[in-house]
Amino acid sequence: MAAMMKAAVFVEPGRIELVDKPIPDVGPNDALIKITTTTICGTDVHILKGEYPVEKGLTVGHEPVGVIVKLGSAVQGYQEGQRVIAGAICPNFNSYAAQDGAASQDGSYLVASGRCGCHGYKLTAGWRFGNLIDGTQAEYVLVPDAQGNLAPVPDHLTDEEVLMCPDIMSTGFVGAENANIKIGDTVVVFAQGPIGLCATAGAKLRGATTIITVDGNDDRLAVSRKLGADVTINFRNADPVEEILKLTGGKGADSAIEALGTQITFEQALRCIRPGGTVSSLGVYSEDLRIPLGPFGAGLGDHKINTALCPGGKERMRRLLNVVGSGRVDLKALVTHEYKLDNIVEAYDLFANQRDGVLKIAIKP
Repeated sequence: MAAMMKAAVFVEPGRIELVDKPIPDVGPNDALIKITTTTICGTDVHILKGEYPVEKGLTVGHEPVGVIVKLGSAVQGYQEGQRVIAGAICPNFNSYAAQDGAASQDGSYLVASGRCGCHGYKLTAGWRFGNLIDGTQAEYVLVPDAQGNLAPVPDHLTDEEVLMCPDIMSTGFVGAENANIKIGDTVVVFAQGPIGLCATAGAKLRGATTIITVDGNDDRLAVSRKLGADVTINFRNADPVEEILKLTGGKGADSAIEALGTQITFEQALRCIRPGGTVSSLGVYSEDLRIPLGPFGAGLGDHKINTALCPGGKERMRRLLNVVGSGRVDLKALVTHEYKLDNIVEAYDLFANQRDGVLKIAIKP
């Protein structure tokens, strides 16, 4: 009889439950990881609510920190007992997209029509954990294509220090990278949830010298100041676009990072940038976007709109671990709560309803 493990699975919209599942078998290119810490992501809440479709019975979660317990026969350069992380996006690097520099889109393809989760695309990409294969909110997870996706964790770093690397940090940082930030730039970050906070930290690392953050939660705005924000705007008290234009003398910001995924924040990002500026879009949108004619300059404004999915792979993880290890960014403050895996349903309730100042929850099997 197969050995069993506890795992949080999608049952139906509104229900994620803890069940017993067999511990996965290890193929030649895989690694079996014993999870020591994982977390809940906003995307998991979309799955819980039925807003993003996955198969019933799938183990959810995509942010693993753990220890290798078994390696596939073809995996080289790692050893059992080693502490590792793997990116939320775990491509196999064999696709045309991956080999052309878009590894996060590994597996994506165009479709002619039909409800596919993202108009015009089957956007599964390299996101496999908790989407196409069993994920990380369990006692064990099977990492596919392990040699390309596992990154060793330095001994001096704790699980909580590296927990943001697989997804939130990688996503926030690519938002800053896609914002075309130059040294001395003014950058606006809309929404200071975990991804927006990481985008704020990334903008500082990229050389922005005036970082403006926008949110409706003063506690989150206070955290954003610790991570690099120079000016904070609570949209409940002032119109963000008007305030940004005042702060920039009517010139507009050099770039804006949208980290929520709503029509209003997307429009505000476009309205506050200078001619020739960049909107870097990180939010997951649930309906069609409208581009306003004026701020878009009727298509003649030299604007750039960049989108991104969280980069993965061991080289991306190595770089993020280096940033954490350097002390230049400290994201421990984002881990506000800790729950045992046994209590993950309670943790979902807290996180989905955004109570008690929650940012991220450390889940410990």
